[in-house]
Amino acid sequence: MAHFDLLVIGSGPAGHHAAIQAAKAGKKAAVVEGYPSYGGGCVHYGTLPSKSFRESVYRWSLGSRGVLGQEGMDKGRRQIQIPDMERLLHRKNRVVTMESGVVEHKLVRNGVTLIQGHAEFLEPGKVQVTKKDGASEIYGAEYVFIATGANPVAPKAVTVDGEWILDSNTILNLKKVPESMVVVGAGIIGCEFASMFLMAGTRVTLVDRRHEILASVDREIVQQIMDFFTNYGMEILLNVENYEVKVSRSAFKNQVEVKLSTGQSLKTDCVLIAQGRQGNTAKLGLDKIGLQADDRGLLKVDEFYRTQVRGVYAVGDVIGFPALASTSSEQGRIACCHAFGIGGCQPMPENYPYGIYTIPEISTIGKSEEQIQSERIPYVVGKAYYREIARGQIVGDHWGMLKMIVAEKDHKLLGVHIIGDSAADLIHIAQAVMNLGGDVHYFIHNVFNFPTLAEAYKTAAFNAVNQFTTVKSP
Repeated sequence: MAHFDLLVIGSGPAGHHAAIQAAKAGKKAAVVEGYPSYGGGCVHYGTLPSKSFRESVYRWSLGSRGVLGQEGMDKGRRQIQIPDMERLLHRKNRVVTMESGVVEHKLVRNGVTLIQGHAEFLEPGKVQVTKKDGASEIYGAEYVFIATGANPVAPKAVTVDGEWILDSNTILNLKKVPESMVVVGAGIIGCEFASMFLMAGTRVTLVDRRHEILASVDREIVQQIMDFFTNYGMEILLNVENYEVKVSRSAFKNQVEVKLSTGQSLKTDCVLIAQGRQGNTAKLGLDKIGLQADDRGLLKVDEFYRTQVRGVYAVGDVIGFPALASTSSEQGRIACCHAFGIGGCQPMPENYPYGIYTIPEISTIGKSEEQIQSERIPYVVGKAYYREIARGQIVGDHWGMLKMIVAEKDHKLLGVHIIGDSAADLIHIAQAVMNLGGDVHYFIHNVFNFPTLAEAYKTAAFNAVNQFTTVKSP
Protein backbone atom coordinates (compact mmCIF):
# COMPACT_ATOMS: atom_id res chain seq x y z
CA MET A 1 0.00 0.00 0.00
CA ALA A 2 1.45 3.32 -1.11
CA HIS A 3 1.44 5.95 1.63
CA PHE A 4 1.30 9.73 1.27
CA ASP A 5 1.52 12.69 3.59
CA LEU A 6 -1.53 14.15 1.81
CA LEU A 7 -4.12 12.48 -0.39
CA VAL A 8 -6.57 14.85 -2.06
CA ILE A 9 -9.82 13.58 -3.56
CA GLY A 10 -10.63 15.93 -6.45
CA SER A 11 -8.47 18.13 -8.70
CA GLY A 12 -10.55 21.30 -8.82
CA PRO A 13 -9.27 24.65 -7.50
CA ALA A 14 -9.38 23.58 -3.84
CA GLY A 15 -7.86 20.17 -4.45
CA HIS A 16 -4.98 20.96 -6.73
CA HIS A 17 -3.93 24.07 -4.79
CA ALA A 18 -3.83 22.01 -1.58
CA ALA A 19 -1.71 19.32 -3.22
CA ILE A 20 0.72 21.82 -4.75
CA GLN A 21 1.10 23.65 -1.43
CA ALA A 22 1.95 20.35 0.27
CA ALA A 23 4.45 19.43 -2.43
CA LYS A 24 6.17 22.81 -2.19
CA ALA A 25 6.56 22.18 1.54
CA GLY A 26 8.39 18.94 0.81
CA LYS A 27 5.46 16.64 1.51
CA LYS A 28 4.54 13.56 -0.49
CA ALA A 29 1.19 14.45 -2.07
CA ALA A 30 -1.27 12.71 -4.39
CA VAL A 31 -4.48 13.69 -6.15
CA VAL A 32 -7.26 11.23 -6.99
CA GLU A 33 -9.42 12.29 -9.93
CA GLY A 34 -12.34 10.33 -11.37
CA TYR A 35 -12.61 12.44 -14.51
CA PRO A 36 -10.32 11.59 -17.48
CA SER A 37 -8.56 14.97 -17.23
CA TYR A 38 -7.74 17.40 -14.45
CA GLY A 39 -9.23 20.63 -13.15
CA GLY A 40 -12.50 19.39 -11.69
CA GLY A 41 -15.95 20.79 -12.37
CA CYS A 42 -14.54 24.31 -12.43
CA VAL A 43 -12.59 23.59 -15.62
CA HIS A 44 -14.83 21.09 -17.37
CA TYR A 45 -18.44 22.17 -16.87
CA GLY A 46 -18.57 25.06 -14.38
CA THR A 47 -16.74 28.33 -14.04
CA LEU A 48 -14.40 28.29 -17.02
CA PRO A 49 -16.80 26.97 -19.68
CA SER A 50 -19.57 29.38 -18.65
CA LYS A 51 -17.29 32.41 -18.42
CA SER A 52 -15.63 31.57 -21.73
CA PHE A 53 -19.06 31.29 -23.34
CA ARG A 54 -20.00 34.61 -21.74
CA GLU A 55 -16.94 36.28 -23.23
CA SER A 56 -17.84 35.05 -26.71
CA VAL A 57 -21.44 36.22 -26.36
CA TYR A 58 -20.31 39.56 -24.94
CA ARG A 59 -17.91 40.26 -27.78
CA TRP A 60 -20.43 39.13 -30.36
CA SER A 61 -23.12 41.37 -28.87
CA LEU A 62 -20.78 44.35 -28.78
CA GLY A 63 -20.19 43.96 -32.49
CA SER A 64 -23.78 43.20 -33.41
CA ARG A 65 -25.66 45.76 -31.36
CA GLY A 66 -23.35 47.84 -29.17
CA VAL A 67 -24.68 46.07 -26.10
CA LEU A 68 -23.75 48.53 -23.34
CA GLY A 69 -24.12 51.83 -25.14
CA GLN A 70 -26.97 53.98 -26.38
CA GLU A 71 -26.93 52.07 -29.66
CA GLY A 72 -27.50 48.89 -27.69
CA MET A 73 -30.41 50.50 -25.84
CA ASP A 74 -32.04 51.28 -29.17
CA LYS A 75 -31.35 47.87 -30.71
CA GLY A 76 -32.23 45.96 -27.57
CA ARG A 77 -35.92 46.05 -28.41
CA ARG A 78 -35.47 44.84 -31.98
CA GLN A 79 -35.15 41.32 -33.35
CA ILE A 80 -31.53 40.47 -34.13
CA GLN A 81 -29.87 37.60 -35.93
CA ILE A 82 -29.04 34.73 -33.57
CA PRO A 83 -25.35 33.70 -33.66
CA ASP A 84 -24.04 30.22 -34.40
CA MET A 85 -23.70 28.14 -31.21
CA GLU A 86 -20.68 26.22 -32.46
CA ARG A 87 -18.86 29.49 -33.07
CA LEU A 88 -19.74 30.77 -29.60
CA LEU A 89 -18.44 27.55 -28.04
CA HIS A 90 -15.12 27.58 -29.89
CA ARG A 91 -13.42 29.71 -27.23
CA LYS A 92 -14.91 27.58 -24.44
CA ASN A 93 -13.59 24.35 -25.93
CA ARG A 94 -10.12 25.80 -26.40
CA VAL A 95 -9.97 27.23 -22.86
CA VAL A 96 -11.15 23.98 -21.23
CA THR A 97 -8.54 21.92 -23.06
CA MET A 98 -5.72 24.34 -22.34
CA GLU A 99 -6.57 24.95 -18.68
CA SER A 100 -6.95 21.25 -17.92
CA GLY A 101 -3.49 20.75 -19.37
CA VAL A 102 -2.14 23.63 -17.27
CA VAL A 103 -3.53 22.09 -14.05
CA GLU A 104 -2.06 18.68 -14.87
CA HIS A 105 1.30 20.22 -15.79
CA LYS A 106 1.45 22.17 -12.50
CA LEU A 107 0.71 19.04 -10.49
CA VAL A 108 3.33 16.97 -12.32
CA ARG A 109 5.91 19.76 -12.23
CA ASN A 110 5.57 19.94 -8.45
CA GLY A 111 5.94 16.20 -8.01
CA VAL A 112 2.31 15.43 -7.11
CA THR A 113 1.30 11.82 -7.82
CA LEU A 114 -1.75 11.58 -10.10
CA ILE A 115 -4.20 8.73 -9.52
CA GLN A 116 -7.16 8.10 -11.82
CA GLY A 117 -10.30 6.50 -10.43
CA HIS A 118 -13.11 6.73 -7.89
CA ALA A 119 -12.04 7.17 -4.26
CA GLU A 120 -13.86 5.67 -1.29
CA PHE A 121 -12.87 5.64 2.38
CA LEU A 122 -12.17 2.32 4.02
CA GLU A 123 -11.21 3.91 7.33
CA PRO A 124 -9.65 7.21 8.44
CA GLY A 125 -6.37 7.60 6.56
CA LYS A 126 -7.08 4.71 4.18
CA VAL A 127 -8.73 5.12 0.77
CA GLN A 128 -9.58 2.62 -1.95
CA VAL A 129 -9.42 3.85 -5.55
CA THR A 130 -11.36 1.90 -8.18
CA LYS A 131 -10.29 2.40 -11.78
CA LYS A 132 -12.46 2.22 -14.89
CA ASP A 133 -11.41 -1.36 -15.60
CA GLY A 134 -12.66 -2.40 -12.16
CA ALA A 135 -9.22 -2.87 -10.65
CA SER A 136 -8.66 -1.20 -7.29
CA GLU A 137 -5.76 -0.11 -5.14
CA ILE A 138 -5.55 1.02 -1.53
CA TYR A 139 -3.66 4.13 -0.46
CA GLY A 140 -2.80 5.40 2.98
CA ALA A 141 -2.29 9.02 4.00
CA GLU A 142 -1.62 11.03 7.12
CA TYR A 143 -4.20 13.55 5.91
CA VAL A 144 -7.05 13.16 3.42
CA PHE A 145 -8.69 16.23 1.89
CA ILE A 146 -12.19 15.92 0.42
CA ALA A 147 -12.41 18.32 -2.53
CA THR A 148 -15.08 16.64 -4.62
CA GLY A 149 -17.12 19.74 -5.43
CA ALA A 150 -20.85 19.93 -6.08
CA ASN A 151 -23.38 19.40 -8.85
CA PRO A 152 -26.65 21.14 -9.74
CA VAL A 153 -29.88 19.69 -8.41
CA ALA A 154 -33.43 19.84 -9.69
CA PRO A 155 -36.76 19.30 -7.90
CA LYS A 156 -37.83 15.64 -7.75
CA ALA A 157 -40.72 16.31 -10.12
CA VAL A 158 -38.37 17.61 -12.84
CA THR A 159 -36.09 15.38 -14.92
CA VAL A 160 -33.08 17.08 -16.46
CA ASP A 161 -32.69 15.40 -19.87
CA GLY A 162 -29.84 17.58 -21.17
CA GLU A 163 -31.81 18.42 -24.30
CA TRP A 164 -34.95 20.39 -23.44
CA ILE A 165 -34.67 20.52 -19.66
CA LEU A 166 -31.16 21.59 -18.71
CA ASP A 167 -28.98 22.48 -15.76
CA SER A 168 -25.74 24.43 -15.55
CA ASN A 169 -23.72 21.28 -16.38
CA THR A 170 -25.61 20.52 -19.59
CA ILE A 171 -26.74 23.87 -20.96
CA LEU A 172 -23.61 24.37 -23.05
CA ASN A 173 -24.32 21.08 -24.82
CA LEU A 174 -27.04 22.86 -26.81
CA LYS A 175 -26.49 22.52 -30.55
CA LYS A 176 -27.93 25.93 -31.35
CA VAL A 177 -28.91 29.13 -29.58
CA PRO A 178 -32.61 28.66 -28.72
CA GLU A 179 -35.20 31.19 -29.79
CA SER A 180 -36.75 31.09 -26.31
CA MET A 181 -35.73 29.91 -22.85
CA VAL A 182 -37.23 29.86 -19.36
CA VAL A 183 -34.69 30.10 -16.54
CA VAL A 184 -35.98 28.84 -13.18
CA GLY A 185 -33.90 30.36 -10.39
CA ALA A 186 -32.71 33.96 -10.22
CA GLY A 187 -29.57 33.42 -8.18
CA ILE A 188 -26.08 33.97 -9.54
CA ILE A 189 -25.98 31.00 -11.94
CA GLY A 190 -29.50 31.61 -13.22
CA CYS A 191 -28.90 35.31 -13.83
CA GLU A 192 -25.54 34.67 -15.48
CA PHE A 193 -26.93 32.24 -18.06
CA ALA A 194 -30.13 34.26 -18.50
CA SER A 195 -28.08 37.31 -19.43
CA MET A 196 -25.76 35.36 -21.75
CA PHE A 197 -28.59 33.90 -23.80
CA LEU A 198 -30.52 37.16 -23.70
CA MET A 199 -27.58 38.92 -25.34
CA ALA A 200 -27.23 36.05 -27.84
CA GLY A 201 -30.74 36.86 -29.04
CA THR A 202 -32.81 34.36 -27.05
CA ARG A 203 -36.18 35.46 -25.69
CA VAL A 204 -35.62 34.81 -21.97
CA THR A 205 -38.10 34.54 -19.11
CA LEU A 206 -36.53 34.51 -15.64
CA VAL A 207 -38.63 32.88 -12.88
CA ASP A 208 -38.01 32.76 -9.13
CA ARG A 209 -40.01 31.90 -6.02
CA ARG A 210 -38.48 34.84 -4.14
CA HIS A 211 -39.53 38.46 -4.44
CA GLU A 212 -36.13 39.58 -5.74
CA ILE A 213 -33.22 38.46 -7.91
CA LEU A 214 -29.60 38.20 -6.71
CA ALA A 215 -30.72 38.38 -3.10
CA SER A 216 -27.23 38.90 -1.64
CA VAL A 217 -26.32 41.89 -3.83
CA ASP A 218 -26.76 45.60 -3.04
CA ARG A 219 -30.28 46.52 -4.16
CA GLU A 220 -29.25 49.57 -6.17
CA ILE A 221 -26.91 47.42 -8.25
CA VAL A 222 -29.67 44.83 -8.68
CA GLN A 223 -32.08 47.50 -9.86
CA GLN A 224 -29.52 48.61 -12.43
CA ILE A 225 -29.17 45.13 -13.89
CA MET A 226 -32.93 44.54 -13.81
CA ASP A 227 -33.36 47.72 -15.85
CA PHE A 228 -30.77 46.40 -18.29
CA PHE A 229 -32.50 43.02 -18.54
CA THR A 230 -35.94 44.46 -19.16
CA ASN A 231 -34.55 46.99 -21.65
CA TYR A 232 -33.30 44.09 -23.74
CA GLY A 233 -36.59 42.23 -23.54
CA MET A 234 -36.21 39.81 -20.63
CA GLU A 235 -39.39 39.00 -18.73
CA ILE A 236 -38.87 38.61 -14.98
CA LEU A 237 -41.52 36.73 -12.98
CA LEU A 238 -41.09 36.70 -9.18
CA ASN A 239 -43.01 35.23 -6.24
CA VAL A 240 -43.69 32.04 -8.21
CA GLU A 241 -43.90 29.33 -5.57
CA ASN A 242 -44.39 26.21 -7.68
CA TYR A 243 -44.12 25.16 -11.27
CA GLU A 244 -44.61 22.13 -13.50
CA VAL A 245 -42.44 21.31 -16.51
CA LYS A 246 -43.65 19.11 -19.37
CA VAL A 247 -42.05 18.35 -22.73
CA SER A 248 -44.55 18.40 -25.59
CA ARG A 249 -43.39 16.38 -28.59
CA SER A 250 -44.76 16.74 -32.12
CA ALA A 251 -43.71 16.02 -35.69
CA PHE A 252 -43.14 19.72 -36.26
CA LYS A 253 -41.48 21.06 -33.13
CA ASN A 254 -40.77 19.87 -29.61
CA GLN A 255 -41.63 22.42 -26.96
CA VAL A 256 -41.45 22.64 -23.20
CA GLU A 257 -44.45 23.90 -21.28
CA VAL A 258 -43.88 25.48 -17.89
CA LYS A 259 -47.00 25.88 -15.77
CA LEU A 260 -46.58 28.39 -12.94
CA SER A 261 -48.41 28.61 -9.63
CA THR A 262 -49.72 31.98 -10.78
CA GLY A 263 -51.77 30.21 -13.45
CA GLN A 264 -49.53 31.38 -16.25
CA SER A 265 -48.35 28.86 -18.84
CA LEU A 266 -45.09 29.42 -20.71
CA LYS A 267 -44.20 27.57 -23.91
CA THR A 268 -40.51 27.63 -24.69
CA ASP A 269 -37.74 25.86 -26.58
CA CYS A 270 -35.92 24.83 -23.40
CA VAL A 271 -35.79 25.30 -19.64
CA LEU A 272 -32.74 25.90 -17.46
CA ILE A 273 -33.11 24.72 -13.85
CA ALA A 274 -30.82 26.79 -11.62
CA GLN A 275 -32.02 26.10 -8.09
CA GLY A 276 -28.96 25.19 -6.08
CA ARG A 277 -26.23 22.57 -5.87
CA GLN A 278 -25.60 19.32 -4.03
CA GLY A 279 -22.25 18.29 -2.57
CA ASN A 280 -20.60 15.27 -4.22
CA THR A 281 -20.31 13.11 -1.10
CA ALA A 282 -22.79 10.25 -1.60
CA LYS A 283 -20.25 7.71 -2.91
CA LEU A 284 -17.27 8.50 -0.69
CA GLY A 285 -18.01 5.91 1.99
CA LEU A 286 -18.25 8.58 4.68
CA ASP A 287 -20.14 6.23 6.98
CA LYS A 288 -17.00 4.10 7.27
CA ILE A 289 -15.14 6.95 8.96
CA GLY A 290 -18.04 8.26 11.03
CA LEU A 291 -18.62 11.37 8.92
CA GLN A 292 -22.05 12.51 7.81
CA ALA A 293 -23.02 15.11 5.21
CA ASP A 294 -26.13 17.28 5.59
CA ASP A 295 -29.27 16.96 3.46
CA ARG A 296 -27.53 18.90 0.67
CA GLY A 297 -24.51 16.61 0.68
CA LEU A 298 -22.35 19.28 2.29
CA LEU A 299 -19.74 18.78 5.01
CA LYS A 300 -19.33 20.86 8.14
CA VAL A 301 -15.83 22.18 8.89
CA ASP A 302 -14.10 24.60 11.26
CA GLU A 303 -12.18 27.75 10.33
CA PHE A 304 -9.23 25.68 9.12
CA TYR A 305 -11.47 23.24 7.19
CA ARG A 306 -11.15 20.29 9.57
CA THR A 307 -14.08 17.89 9.68
CA GLN A 308 -15.03 16.15 12.91
CA VAL A 309 -12.84 13.18 11.88
CA ARG A 310 -9.19 13.52 12.78
CA GLY A 311 -6.95 13.84 9.73
CA VAL A 312 -9.85 14.52 7.31
CA TYR A 313 -10.36 18.03 5.89
CA ALA A 314 -12.95 19.28 3.39
CA VAL A 315 -12.49 22.24 1.05
CA GLY A 316 -14.24 23.91 -1.88
CA ASP A 317 -17.85 23.62 -3.02
CA VAL A 318 -18.34 20.45 -0.97
CA ILE A 319 -18.58 22.64 2.16
CA GLY A 320 -21.05 25.08 0.59
CA PHE A 321 -20.95 28.87 0.85
CA PRO A 322 -19.31 30.82 -0.69
CA ALA A 323 -18.55 28.16 -3.33
CA LEU A 324 -16.30 30.36 -5.45
CA ALA A 325 -13.29 29.10 -7.39
CA SER A 326 -11.25 31.89 -5.82
CA THR A 327 -12.16 31.09 -2.22
CA SER A 328 -11.89 27.36 -2.86
CA SER A 329 -8.28 27.77 -3.98
CA GLU A 330 -7.48 29.67 -0.80
CA GLN A 331 -9.31 27.13 1.35
CA GLY A 332 -7.14 24.35 -0.07
CA ARG A 333 -3.96 26.31 0.67
CA ILE A 334 -5.05 27.30 4.20
CA ALA A 335 -6.10 23.74 5.08
CA CYS A 336 -2.75 22.39 3.88
CA CYS A 337 -0.78 24.99 5.84
CA HIS A 338 -2.77 24.16 8.96
CA ALA A 339 -2.41 20.39 8.59
CA PHE A 340 1.38 20.49 8.21
CA GLY A 341 2.12 23.51 10.39
CA ILE A 342 3.37 25.58 7.49
CA GLY A 343 4.13 29.16 8.60
CA GLY A 344 1.74 32.01 7.96
CA CYS A 345 -1.43 29.94 8.30
CA GLN A 346 -4.39 32.25 8.88
CA PRO A 347 -8.15 31.84 8.44
CA MET A 348 -9.84 33.15 5.31
CA PRO A 349 -9.75 36.98 5.24
CA GLU A 350 -12.98 38.69 6.19
CA ASN A 351 -13.14 40.77 3.02
CA TYR A 352 -12.91 39.02 -0.33
CA PRO A 353 -14.54 39.94 -3.64
CA TYR A 354 -17.45 38.33 -5.41
CA GLY A 355 -17.61 38.29 -9.19
CA ILE A 356 -20.96 37.78 -10.91
CA TYR A 357 -20.42 37.25 -14.62
CA THR A 358 -23.70 38.49 -15.94
CA ILE A 359 -23.85 40.91 -18.84
CA PRO A 360 -23.16 43.54 -17.59
CA GLU A 361 -20.66 42.23 -15.03
CA ILE A 362 -21.13 42.74 -11.28
CA SER A 363 -18.53 42.62 -8.53
CA THR A 364 -18.78 43.51 -4.88
CA ILE A 365 -16.81 43.54 -1.64
CA GLY A 366 -17.83 44.46 1.88
CA LYS A 367 -21.34 45.32 3.04
CA SER A 368 -24.34 46.35 0.99
CA GLU A 369 -26.16 49.58 1.77
CA GLU A 370 -29.04 47.54 3.19
CA GLN A 371 -26.72 45.76 5.64
CA ILE A 372 -25.20 49.02 6.78
CA GLN A 373 -28.62 50.55 7.32
CA SER A 374 -29.69 47.55 9.41
CA GLU A 375 -26.58 48.01 11.58
CA ARG A 376 -27.33 51.73 11.92
CA ILE A 377 -23.83 52.83 10.92
CA PRO A 378 -23.65 56.48 9.81
CA TYR A 379 -22.39 56.56 6.23
CA VAL A 380 -22.34 58.36 2.91
CA VAL A 381 -22.49 56.96 -0.60
CA GLY A 382 -20.19 58.11 -3.37
CA LYS A 383 -21.06 57.18 -6.95
CA ALA A 384 -19.41 57.35 -10.32
CA TYR A 385 -21.19 56.50 -13.54
CA TYR A 386 -19.25 55.03 -16.44
CA ARG A 387 -20.94 57.43 -18.82
CA GLU A 388 -19.19 60.26 -16.95
CA ILE A 389 -15.76 58.60 -17.19
CA ALA A 390 -13.74 59.08 -20.38
CA ARG A 391 -12.93 55.37 -20.67
CA GLY A 392 -16.59 54.57 -20.15
CA GLN A 393 -17.37 56.74 -23.17
CA ILE A 394 -14.62 55.01 -25.16
CA VAL A 395 -15.84 51.47 -24.45
CA GLY A 396 -19.46 52.59 -24.85
CA ASP A 397 -20.69 51.47 -21.44
CA HIS A 398 -23.64 53.69 -20.53
CA TRP A 399 -24.90 51.34 -17.81
CA GLY A 400 -21.82 51.01 -15.62
CA MET A 401 -21.65 52.40 -12.09
CA LEU A 402 -19.26 52.27 -9.13
CA LYS A 403 -20.85 52.70 -5.71
CA MET A 404 -18.64 53.39 -2.70
CA ILE A 405 -20.05 53.30 0.84
CA VAL A 406 -17.95 55.26 3.34
CA ALA A 407 -18.23 55.40 7.14
CA GLU A 408 -18.90 58.90 8.45
CA LYS A 409 -16.83 58.29 11.60
CA ASP A 410 -13.42 57.33 10.18
CA HIS A 411 -13.93 57.58 6.41
CA LYS A 412 -13.14 53.87 5.96
CA LEU A 413 -14.71 51.94 3.10
CA LEU A 414 -17.62 49.80 4.25
CA GLY A 415 -18.38 48.36 0.84
CA VAL A 416 -17.78 48.86 -2.86
CA HIS A 417 -20.21 47.63 -5.51
CA ILE A 418 -19.59 47.80 -9.25
CA ILE A 419 -21.69 47.00 -12.27
CA GLY A 420 -20.26 47.35 -15.76
CA ASP A 421 -17.30 46.55 -17.92
CA SER A 422 -14.33 44.98 -16.06
CA ALA A 423 -16.13 45.10 -12.70
CA ALA A 424 -14.51 41.87 -11.46
CA ASP A 425 -11.05 43.30 -12.15
CA LEU A 426 -11.73 46.77 -10.76
CA ILE A 427 -12.98 45.45 -7.42
CA HIS A 428 -9.46 44.41 -6.40
CA ILE A 429 -8.49 48.06 -5.95
CA ALA A 430 -11.15 48.36 -3.25
CA GLN A 431 -10.05 45.05 -1.77
CA ALA A 432 -6.45 46.26 -1.37
CA VAL A 433 -7.45 49.57 0.18
CA MET A 434 -9.92 47.97 2.59
CA ASN A 435 -7.66 45.13 3.71
CA LEU A 436 -4.63 47.40 4.13
CA GLY A 437 -6.55 49.83 6.32
CA GLY A 438 -6.87 52.71 3.86
CA ASP A 439 -9.76 55.14 3.65
CA VAL A 440 -11.57 57.16 1.03
CA HIS A 441 -8.79 59.79 0.96
CA TYR A 442 -6.44 57.27 -0.68
CA PHE A 443 -8.34 57.74 -3.92
CA ILE A 444 -8.32 61.52 -3.69
CA HIS A 445 -4.59 61.86 -3.01
CA ASN A 446 -3.37 59.40 -5.64
CA VAL A 447 -3.08 59.58 -9.42
CA PHE A 448 -4.92 57.20 -11.75
CA ASN A 449 -4.08 56.52 -15.38
CA PHE A 450 -6.18 58.46 -17.86
CA PRO A 451 -8.32 57.27 -19.50
CA THR A 452 -9.21 54.22 -17.38
CA LEU A 453 -12.32 52.87 -15.71
CA ALA A 454 -10.33 52.90 -12.44
CA GLU A 455 -10.79 56.69 -12.41
CA ALA A 456 -14.32 55.92 -11.24
CA TYR A 457 -12.84 55.39 -7.75
CA LYS A 458 -11.54 58.94 -7.65
CA THR A 459 -14.82 60.38 -8.90
CA ALA A 460 -16.82 58.36 -6.38
CA ALA A 461 -14.42 59.35 -3.59
CA PHE A 462 -14.88 63.05 -4.28
CA ASN A 463 -18.63 62.51 -4.43
CA ALA A 464 -18.51 60.88 -0.97
CA VAL A 465 -16.17 63.39 0.69
CA ASN A 466 -18.25 66.32 -0.54
CA GLN A 467 -21.13 65.00 1.57
CA PHE A 468 -19.32 64.76 4.92
CA THR A 469 -20.24 68.31 5.95
CA THR A 470 -23.94 67.73 5.38
CA VAL A 471 -24.39 64.06 6.25
CA LYS A 472 -27.02 62.99 8.73
CA SER A 473 -27.09 59.75 10.67
CA PRO A 474 -29.66 57.20 9.45
